[in-house]
Amino acid sequence: MVASSSPAGDREAMARIEAGLRPLVALADAPVKTEKLQDAMARLKVPGLSVAVIRGGKVAWTQGYGVAWVGGPAVTPETLFQAASVSKPVAAMAALRMVEQGKLDLDAPVDTALTGWKLPAGAGRPSVRQLLSHTGGMSVSGFPGYAAGKPVPSLVQLLDGKGPTNTPPIRVDAAPGSAWRYSGGGYVVLQQAMTDRAGQPFDALMRDLVLAPLGMTASTFAQPLPAALAAKAALPHDRQGNAFPGGAITYPEQAAAGLWSTPLDLAKFAIAIQQGAAGRDTGVLSPTMTRTMLTPLLNDYALGLQLQDKGKAFGHGGSNMGFKSALVAFVENGDGAVILTNGDNGGELAFGLLRAIAHEYKWAGNQTVVRTTVTLTPEARKELVGQYKISGLGDFHVAERDGQLMIALRPGQWEPLYAQSDKLLFVLSRNLEIHPIDADSGHTVMGSSSKSYTRVSGLW
Repeated sequence: MVASSSPAGDREAMARIEAGLRPLVALADAPVKTEKLQDAMARLKVPGLSVAVIRGGKVAWTQGYGVAWVGGPAVTPETLFQAASVSKPVAAMAALRMVEQGKLDLDAPVDTALTGWKLPAGAGRPSVRQLLSHTGGMSVSGFPGYAAGKPVPSLVQLLDGKGPTNTPPIRVDAAPGSAWRYSGGGYVVLQQAMTDRAGQPFDALMRDLVLAPLGMTASTFAQPLPAALAAKAALPHDRQGNAFPGGAITYPEQAAAGLWSTPLDLAKFAIAIQQGAAGRDTGVLSPTMTRTMLTPLLNDYALGLQLQDKGKAFGHGGSNMGFKSALVAFVENGDGAVILTNGDNGGELAFGLLRAIAHEYKWAGNQTVVRTTVTLTPEARKELVGQYKISGLGDFHVAERDGQLMIALRPGQWEPLYAQSDKLLFVLSRNLEIHPIDADSGHTVMGSSSKSYTRVSGLW
């Protein structure tokens, strides 16, 4: 069930990590409830997982757990997984290398680099920097991909929402630079611009610009995965632990979601960023451009990278059909980890393991959030009951059930709602804050993303 590459000195730490997955949020007046990795894999029906841990700017250990598919071979450090949206920072590094080569202009409108397709007139003309940072005003957040055996659109069909494409046309529908809005669509536009300027297929371009120079020899942006590599790859599984019929989903949106990789290869990528930030030329980006890559624009998002703790750490998560992933690394001390899974519930598993790693190595971030609780008055609890809605994103409900204040963030999925004060409510399933404010405003702010929710019934 387990395959590894690790020195003997790390095995005790690994054993503690495997035995101590930690929750996202815990209550201050109760012991932190931990869980064994194998128990979490079984509970969440995730067949396989692979991890690489970085310490002091070097890969300290790698480990595979479980199986590549139910009834299949054991996961090893060489098993390939879809990295999902962790593709974006790797694609961003390639785009920035093209900027340094003079093939792209970071701040010119991206349409000046487009020849094989033209971005229709919209709300503005986004730059490469804005596309990389999700500030380009672009539509289409993410992509469901295409099941095995189904027709796959060309890149131009994908951009225009034509042919067998299963997503809307990718367009500029908000003023570039006006706000942060996650858009895989912007990365698809960038993919077109990069291939236009380089005159190469995207997978070959990525191999030449990033993967080969960093020694990421197991990785590829080829979609679908070539048959010669299929024996090395994990298969995706749904929330019930069943393999997807036909195997892996195909993602022609390669820059946004198309990377196949291993934690070891992605650790090499993270280390290159750490080295560049420290002033070393990695052979891909200059130190100056690496620091540009780590400079945030809005919402703590830089160029392809989400930042944590005021820029002291960087990373990205990923969610494809049947594959979930997480990458986190620190800029200065050279620590980090990469986790790839082959199950639709793998996000919870990956971040629980990441918190166990953070706890073991005493990271400054990615720790369990410990919250105190207070008891609300019956009147205050009653006032919270009702339905809340955010335009375009659905709604959530608050109710009293069996004497407990409960919240359903998704239909039918109730969980306890706790109060840290009469101005701050929270749940245990995610690091989410709900802030009651003046009833006359009709709004509340929920979570670190500071999205406004409008009350439909009841008082807030």
